[in-house]
Amino acid sequence: MGRSLVFWLVQAPLAILATAVLTTAACLIGLVRQAAVRPVSRLWSRLLLRLLRVGVKVEGLAHAPAGPAVYAANHSSSLDILVLLAQLPGDPKIVYKRSLSLVPLLGWSMALAGHIAIDRSNPFRARRSLDVAARRIRAGTSVLVFPEGTRSHDGRVQHFKRGSFSLAIEAGASVVPVSLVGVKAVVPSGLLDVRPGSVLLRVHPPIPVSGRSAGEALALAEETRLVVAAGCEGEVGE
Repeated sequence: MGRSLVFWLVQAPLAILATAVLTTAACLIGLVRQAAVRPVSRLWSRLLLRLLRVGVKVEGLAHAPAGPAVYAANHSSSLDILVLLAQLPGDPKIVYKRSLSLVPLLGWSMALAGHIAIDRSNPFRARRSLDVAARRIRAGTSVLVFPEGTRSHDGRVQHFKRGSFSLAIEAGASVVPVSLVGVKAVVPSGLLDVRPGSVLLRVHPPIPVSGRSAGEALALAEETRLVVAAGCEGEVGE
């Protein structure tokens, strides 16, 4: 049986079923207790990765700080979210594209879990979302951002926008660069074309923001981008 046939007859239906069941559970649990959604989302992401036959290697997890931080990762596929939810410690809240909120069950479960939707097409709403994220950080919650603002089509790390780094400086939270390596080799054309393989999640030492002013957000963005890009060099197995 060919790889594509196995995907459409076995893997895809099981992944859809698992998503329907676990996101429904997350919605119901989230209505009662937001923090209890995290184990469900971790189970969902790990189960989907297993069903899609995608392995995850992790390096540098010890660099993750005990307190709140802004995790800044490169972004080339929806698979990135599964990898990060499966492996990052604690309960980081994802700053995600607002349109995802409209997806039945998945979008609802993200909202009920406390993840933060952002409308980048509306500067006022985007600023308000970042203010929410800043309050979450001050309350002790880490956030996860994709500073490129969109997916990279060729897997190369693109320009990092300053908004996420203004957030880090404003909230006084260290920035933790995160490199996702080998994702494009596994999903060259998106989640409808998943190939068995492994990706690498590489967590780098935190970059402190103490003493930085709001005007240094762009420099912090570029400093972080260089770390993430350097971490993406080489193959997963190296």
